[in-house]
Amino acid sequence: MSAVLVINSGSSSLKYQLIEMTTETVLASGLVERIGEKLASTKHEVSGEAHKRELPVATMTEAFTVMVAAFDEHGPSLAEFPPVVVGHRVVHGGKRFFSATIVNDLVKINIDDLSELAPLHNPANLQGIDAAELAFPGVPQVAVFDTAFHATLPAAAYTYAIDAEIAEKNRVRKYGFHGTSHKFVSEAAAEFLGRPLAELKTIVLHLGNGASACAVDGGISVDTSMGLTPLEGLVMGTRSGDLDPAVLIYLNRKAGLGFAELDTLLNRSSGLLGMTGRGDMRDVVAATDAGDEAAIVGLSVYIHRLKHYVGAYLAGLGGADAIVFTAGVGENSPVVRAGALEGLEFLGIRLDPERNISPERGPRLISAEDSAVAVLVIPTNEELEIARQALAAV
Repeated sequence: MSAVLVINSGSSSLKYQLIEMTTETVLASGLVERIGEKLASTKHEVSGEAHKRELPVATMTEAFTVMVAAFDEHGPSLAEFPPVVVGHRVVHGGKRFFSATIVNDLVKINIDDLSELAPLHNPANLQGIDAAELAFPGVPQVAVFDTAFHATLPAAAYTYAIDAEIAEKNRVRKYGFHGTSHKFVSEAAAEFLGRPLAELKTIVLHLGNGASACAVDGGISVDTSMGLTPLEGLVMGTRSGDLDPAVLIYLNRKAGLGFAELDTLLNRSSGLLGMTGRGDMRDVVAATDAGDEAAIVGLSVYIHRLKHYVGAYLAGLGGADAIVFTAGVGENSPVVRAGALEGLEFLGIRLDPERNISPERGPRLISAEDSAVAVLVIPTNEELEIARQALAAV
């Protein structure tokens, strides 16, 4: 039996899963939140039971100590299931990392250097790696990059139409994110359909608080909606997505907003929250049903942008064999799924209304029998994908 410990370290949080890879079973999972505050909250889930407590946790290293103690106290025993590798989610791999990579000093230097492209994520990811090396000496550490799946983008898709010298000097290009999810879901869709991945043209719609679309041709990412940062593309919970760049210049000149204020505006107080006052799609749909005008407009903008990308990727791929919805909104919102594909019947895309509103969970087909394109809902599992790639790397 081989276990993989999957780590997702944030600026003030540590998420983890211990996965037994022979059966791909989650043995335990947990979370340490509010690291560095007066009291952190912890949760360790095993055998369907959640063990919670509050205690001071000052650093990521201390968070790992708390995690190991939770395994000791509540199980499963790390002596019985010692991790053969620790897999780390790392957000930005730039142009340097295109697959899961065993961590060494040079890799850490590169992750740190790429922090200027992901200042909120890469430094925290690196702290998690350092803490894991102390907690599990001698165990290989593997970095799995959100950007890696999109390393195959062609120049036409990743190049921004700005001065080429400035772009090259400052590493300005589309990188794309959610790659771990897009890879997992596109492969799971091929398995569900019983067709070779190499033969499929798939559009994956990862719709959560953060959202992105990806065009996948034969298992290879050829276009994606997020760009230099995770801000570009679809409307999200609090992020604007696509925007005329002159809006920033105008707001700076007209409203006196500085760079920090514009950054906060676009990343934290735009999207559904900015348009409707609600950042959760469930609340937006409920408000729409109640006749709230702002919610009606906000939902229509969300769906309009989503349909725009579906159409663009259908054109770019020359048609699609499957359109797949995943993540929190994609897996749970029949309204969004129906809206995104409404009016595309002329392209052979037809939802089955009853299948779409079914409370069923798990991978499922929601298109009509006569639909030329299979429409699927596939729950994403980024932790399992990280574990698979980490194990394969060693």
